[in-house]
Amino acid sequence: MRNITILLLIICFIISIMLCCPLAAQKLVIPMDLNQTDHLKAYGIAYEALEKGMTVEWLLNYRCGSFMMDYSSEVVRVCRIRGVKTEQISGAKAAEIYAAIENENMELVLLETAPKVAVYAPPPPSAEPWDDAVRLALEYAQIPYDRIYDEEVLAGGLYQYDWLHLHHEDFTGQYGKFYAVYRNADWYIKQQAEQEARAKKLSFDKVSKLKLAVAATIKEYVHQGGFLFAMCSATDSYDIALSAFKTDICAAVFDGDPIAPDFQGDLDYSQCFAFEDFTLITDPLVYEFSDIDTTPRTGRSARGDAGDYFTLFDFSAKYDPVPTMLVQCHTSVVKGFMGQTTGFKKSLVKKSVVILGEVEGADEVKYLHGNYGDGTFTFFGGHDPEDYRHMIGDPPTQLSLHKNSPGYRLILNNVLFPAAKEKKLKT
Repeated sequence: MRNITILLLIICFIISIMLCCPLAAQKLVIPMDLNQTDHLKAYGIAYEALEKGMTVEWLLNYRCGSFMMDYSSEVVRVCRIRGVKTEQISGAKAAEIYAAIENENMELVLLETAPKVAVYAPPPPSAEPWDDAVRLALEYAQIPYDRIYDEEVLAGGLYQYDWLHLHHEDFTGQYGKFYAVYRNADWYIKQQAEQEARAKKLSFDKVSKLKLAVAATIKEYVHQGGFLFAMCSATDSYDIALSAFKTDICAAVFDGDPIAPDFQGDLDYSQCFAFEDFTLITDPLVYEFSDIDTTPRTGRSARGDAGDYFTLFDFSAKYDPVPTMLVQCHTSVVKGFMGQTTGFKKSLVKKSVVILGEVEGADEVKYLHGNYGDGTFTFFGGHDPEDYRHMIGDPPTQLSLHKNSPGYRLILNNVLFPAAKEKKLKT
């Protein structure tokens, strides 16, 4: 009788294993190819899974950078609510995917910790007359972030965050070079007064000196391992400010005294992240910082130019996982978009920088990446990927109308980048 009882227990145990194993082996795939109904919210799903302690597998080059994780009915429920397509697969199908990744130009990168995200932007009640594409993307994808500005940066607050975004900012102290057209506009007058008051409060006699101190602090943050992502004028104005640390490049209308006589010769390009050998444009009546920007490129027309595209580079996923991660998209040809800084003259980009996307047949880089110390920087030209020529005062883009935007996908690739297992990212 005792032997029969033991045998029954063993049979029950085996049956329970057989019933449970298939469920345990099941995986959940969030496809990122053209089958995905909402690419942008998919990034938020991956981020939220990380917040809950799950491990997410980013399948580089597999179905355009799909995500995979252990099956979770709760994740499926959230995806249904947010309109994100999922696929439940068996352990056998997952094994096929792993085999394909092993044998083809693909790579699996583990995402393990949700990165803490900061956006450099003036605190309320300051109101800029333009929106920020990254903040729009974060809010649409439901990825949390904090706003920080000069006070927090100079007080060491950056080190609470893994990832920092800069957007339509002027680090040179020239108030965006908006003087010619907007110097009498209420928002411009208010913005200048706020910046000057902030500089004085923080013991700087000029806004340009405050912004240089902020830029230098961000540079050290990157050196110590921070991830920096910048768009629009925060790209070239940042490097220009670093290069001009020992000279004065601001006209008297900006800081009350004249430009240094030999300002161009005093530039130190070795201080820059991405650019070198550029020539400054210091005329306050010209809406341009330097010859880095390609906005006036011949052939680029007004809003909605159907001929303006840039192409993403194809990298080896196993040998170059970082750039591969940053270019994951469901198309390799992305429509262009303008900004105060639209793109970067290729001949002025440092040779150490990795070009991620460029306009074919033109001296124009749209998207680039590089290392500095233990951290990285990524610059993306243009203001809003779904508004070709976003003007001051225009309403913000409604991302619910652009759920599958390739340009916004590139932004969100950068948000998840710091979540990747560190040893996979060393280049």
